[in-house]
Amino acid sequence: MLIPGHLVELDVEKPAAGGRMIARHDGQVVFVHGAIPGERVRARVERVERQLAFAAVDEVLSPSPDRRAGLANPRCGGAVYSHIVYARQLALKADLISDAFTRLGRLPLEAPVAVAASPEHGYRMRARFHVQGATIGFFESGSHTICDAASTGQVTAASVAAAEGAVTALNESGATPVSVELAENMTADERALFVEVEAHGSVTVDTLTGLAATLGLTGCAIGARDGTELAGGTPVVADPLERVTGLACSGMLRRHVQSFFQGNRFLITKLVTAVLDAAPASGSVVDLYAGVGLFAVALAAAGRTAVTAVESQAASAGDLRQNAAQFGGAVRVWDGRVEHYLATARRAREETIIVDPPRTGISRDAMQAVAARAAGLVVYVSCDPATMARDARRLVDAGYVLRSLTGFDLFPNTPHVEALGVFARA
Repeated sequence: MLIPGHLVELDVEKPAAGGRMIARHDGQVVFVHGAIPGERVRARVERVERQLAFAAVDEVLSPSPDRRAGLANPRCGGAVYSHIVYARQLALKADLISDAFTRLGRLPLEAPVAVAASPEHGYRMRARFHVQGATIGFFESGSHTICDAASTGQVTAASVAAAEGAVTALNESGATPVSVELAENMTADERALFVEVEAHGSVTVDTLTGLAATLGLTGCAIGARDGTELAGGTPVVADPLERVTGLACSGMLRRHVQSFFQGNRFLITKLVTAVLDAAPASGSVVDLYAGVGLFAVALAAAGRTAVTAVESQAASAGDLRQNAAQFGGAVRVWDGRVEHYLATARRAREETIIVDPPRTGISRDAMQAVAARAAGLVVYVSCDPATMARDARRLVDAGYVLRSLTGFDLFPNTPHVEALGVFARA
């Protein structure tokens, strides 16, 4: 019987979702922080929940050749894989995808999943910093303790400095920041901030305009818990579509600081290219959970003229409309929930349906509706292997076959991995 505080010796078996590794002690599953599969470690039990236990490495008895010196605080958000050499990180993420498809989707894969690599530092274009007093940073794994964001190397030094400057200035104005959302463009020469505050204090639009100018921001906005929102400048960043898509095309892709956008500046073009390559050269396309139009607008830039983009989040939908307007009627925007679109829009046999859902995946009703539309191809972009595997099973049961599956390491030094699955109608 495992008891919190006790030290146990464990042989580490394989990765688990969330960053820990799986080991067993007298048949009981133990999720171990700070280990690598193949190692024997001495770990201290942190807590026990029914048939599961959670522990952290106290001493590595038989180290893996893939172990390296991790960051100063390996529990800091974005650093939990930092003790593992990067090539092994990619292999572990491929294992996570394969395990999810085999175990949850009942779809064993014939070959390992290739995972596209990213530079490990300065890759994030979007981040959310938590604030406690004058301290900003990420949460430590499994806690609400703030750790130093700069030490993880995920975001640029200029971004951290801008967020810290905004927090200092807003505290001085009595606004009491709670969190800071950051958006940068691909070249990191544009950034915007949105700061959630307890109350707006003496902050005015002029205050925020001056703050944006001082910190080199396109804009800075705040949102108070009483519903008050103020903005100075324009809290929007943008990239030329040519840079985003890799195509020789004109136009810009803009996004508000609160809009969803893929976070890795080094892999975004590769991801967009993979989606464009998967879609047939002709036929209508529906892009569900379209965000600001990353895929839908890229398709229009590539010359497609029958694209429908569906998005419900207000900031993202606003950006989507502006981004789509550059291409006339090539992209039709549906501002609303995916489930509502699928239930009410005229049922036409689209050639391709693209889905890029949140971490929870597609609802059962939406998946049934997608399958009923019988598109020739479903291109599924996922940030969670488990929900993707579940939805893959639903597609296969509806008559689709998995044509290809690729990973993208959008978040190095973390257990997170993006995956792109292409499903063809059998």
